[in-house]
Amino acid sequence: MGVGAASLNIAEVPVALLAGGLATRLHPITTTIPKALVEVAGRPFIEHQLGLLQRHGVRRLVFCLGYLGEQVEAHLGDGSAFGVEVRYSFDGSRLLGTGGALRRAMPLLGPVFWVMYGDSYMDIDYAAVLADFAGRDALGMMTVLHNQNQWDRSNVVFENGRLRRYDKRVAVPEMTHIDYGVSLLRRPALERISPDEPYDLADLYRMLVSEGRMAGYEVTRRFYEIGSPRGLEETRQYLAQHAA
Repeated sequence: MGVGAASLNIAEVPVALLAGGLATRLHPITTTIPKALVEVAGRPFIEHQLGLLQRHGVRRLVFCLGYLGEQVEAHLGDGSAFGVEVRYSFDGSRLLGTGGALRRAMPLLGPVFWVMYGDSYMDIDYAAVLADFAGRDALGMMTVLHNQNQWDRSNVVFENGRLRRYDKRVAVPEMTHIDYGVSLLRRPALERISPDEPYDLADLYRMLVSEGRMAGYEVTRRFYEIGSPRGLEETRQYLAQHAA
């Protein structure tokens, strides 16, 4: 059964930030610094992310790090300077992929947690998403955006408020939405992943959607990302105008 909304306090639900990739599309910028520390509108991008999440009530973060991740830890420390609590999980000797990195961080995450990407800026009503999820018995919730291949290739069939299909590899014409990049998971979903093995989080999401165990929540505000040179420039322009 679902957990009552009152029992999911946004300040207590941690955010797992996936920030361990090699960021090759941003070379030469990221040959010496990780993507999270790329300068955007006068500050390292990660500071914009933390400011956004802190404004929405998030207080706990777990960084899943790999490439040059020690620089992120050195910059943020325990997070107290940013009004949050930050902990770290490192891939180790080999890259584990998004799913494998998340599984490795599981001891730090608790029974319910957010999953987000360390290169994206997503200004939505996090409290509303959490409240919706709290009343459901789903193992996960994926936020989706009506996309029509506008910002990236659509990968979600979302009809009548329900996720019908999710696939990042095989597109079908009915896919008019995209995985927005903010999800919620319960611990049993993550336990499906074998520990210390490379795994793509998209495979877990596809499985949960096909089983009807992943709820959907539609958002309407576009995302910004710094994963590509074009995305970085768009994000710089946006944050130069809107960042607090």
